[in-house]
Amino acid sequence: MAGNSLNVVIGSRFACILLAATLIFPGLSHAQPAQAIRIVPVRGNVYLLSGAGANIALSVGPEGALLVDSGAEGSSSRVLAAVRELNLSISTGGKPEAGGGDPVLSIAYVLNTSARPDHVGGNSAIAADGRPGVNLSDFGAGGGLSIFAHELVLQHMSDAKLPSSGYPTLTFVGAAMKLSRWFNGEGIEMFHMPAAVTDGDSIVHFRGSDVISTGDIFDLTRYPMIGVKDGGSIQGEIAALNRLLDLVIPDDRSEGGTLLIPSRGRICDVADLAYYRNMVTEVRDRVQAMARKGLTLEQIQKARPTEDWDPRFGKDPSWTPAQFVESVFTTLKQDAGHASK
Repeated sequence: MAGNSLNVVIGSRFACILLAATLIFPGLSHAQPAQAIRIVPVRGNVYLLSGAGANIALSVGPEGALLVDSGAEGSSSRVLAAVRELNLSISTGGKPEAGGGDPVLSIAYVLNTSARPDHVGGNSAIAADGRPGVNLSDFGAGGGLSIFAHELVLQHMSDAKLPSSGYPTLTFVGAAMKLSRWFNGEGIEMFHMPAAVTDGDSIVHFRGSDVISTGDIFDLTRYPMIGVKDGGSIQGEIAALNRLLDLVIPDDRSEGGTLLIPSRGRICDVADLAYYRNMVTEVRDRVQAMARKGLTLEQIQKARPTEDWDPRFGKDPSWTPAQFVESVFTTLKQDAGHASK
């Protein structure tokens, strides 16, 4: 039976503790990849879906499905299969409906927190499969799936010449955008976090469940992947982390309460976020102090200002501690240049 299983991790009351379990979903064995899609119940109708690139936050309920980000290109068939199997499990207890066939899941929305490929790579394939949800008429859409993002996400996707079939169909330009009415029993809101990892980053707050999908602003597996050429900055990243801390409310002794779905890694709470914010701030302060003493980038990198945290956040070969230090140094220098004008 192991070949038919989808790995599921059940979230505990405290976000730091995860209980591993296996949930048998029928009909998924042919879609099962070497790296399984993992579904983590978070709270209410909100789930974490991992194994398809960046983490995907998922709302599944009577009004259909909403995805925060769509994963990497090539993962869409696995994502769709997992979402449908989850919907089948929720709606029928894992048994086919009496009339035959699985319940049809309306995938109404994708909300993109970033223009990076591991966040938007599945947009086109999921849009081709998506069907209008009950909220779609509120926006006057003529059919198909709606993709929401900040306007700078659309700009970056266009500049990168990504397939236009995956472009956002509705963008916002201000500080926030709300879905016009409740979806699956709660309000959902996007907040723009300017000049953080990029200039187009957003977070998504499921207000009833009190769950926040943070996008790349908070990544439990590596240092913030600041895109200097994409309008990112260390000061904006710290401001975004502080904004997140303002939104989070703990339950007891800085644990539980508001739950966070990071770009990668497990479900987190305010204690994890505060640790990450403090780490990023300390690295910024160390680099800034050395730069003010006249040290060059190469000298600062050799001094290893991230050394205390490298065993935890410095293992990703695609974003090394030296690259992170360079992004900090470069954006601090840019900010200083702007301030002097």
